[in-house]
Amino acid sequence: MARPPAARTKVLDAYISLLCEEGERAATMEATAVRAGVSKGGLLYHFASKEALAGAVVALSEELILADLQDMNNAEEGASAYFIRTSAQVNTELDRLLLALQRLAQSGVESANAQLESISERWLAALMDEVGDKDIAHLIMLISEGLYAFTGMPGTWYQRNFEGNLSQLLELVPQLKKLGQRNQ
Repeated sequence: MARPPAARTKVLDAYISLLCEEGERAATMEATAVRAGVSKGGLLYHFASKEALAGAVVALSEELILADLQDMNNAEEGASAYFIRTSAQVNTELDRLLLALQRLAQSGVESANAQLESISERWLAALMDEVGDKDIAHLIMLISEGLYAFTGMPGTWYQRNFEGNLSQLLELVPQLKKLGQRNQ
């Protein structure tokens, strides 16, 4: 009798949660089974190894990044403003997957590292398509990374001084686009 697909999803979610909360070393097969509320045999039915779990994280991240890139390219506000705005959104499903990938990459999982590289390259390409200049696209990525770093930690200097001013920052994006187009 086949197990319900929900069990596979529960196991993968448990593994991702462990990666995000405690790191790759703590995300053992046993801990994942306990967190998912399944037996070790139930976990092994869906994922024969930690490598299989890591592969599932990479595959799920690919699904989410493809959707994100489509949303980015179709955003009415433009790819750059979308990218900056969404960088301030923490604890999303994509955010969880990116953190899980980082934890796996830090522990030497090459496919996770390759996926992170690929994601960054595709984001950069989408930004370059809009602004027309690699340096400006890179600057937008750095702005987003800084914004993400500060918004993910409560009570930071950024939040005390600039909380709620993201819309003002986004108003500057067209000036960055013009600068990129002028540099062509």
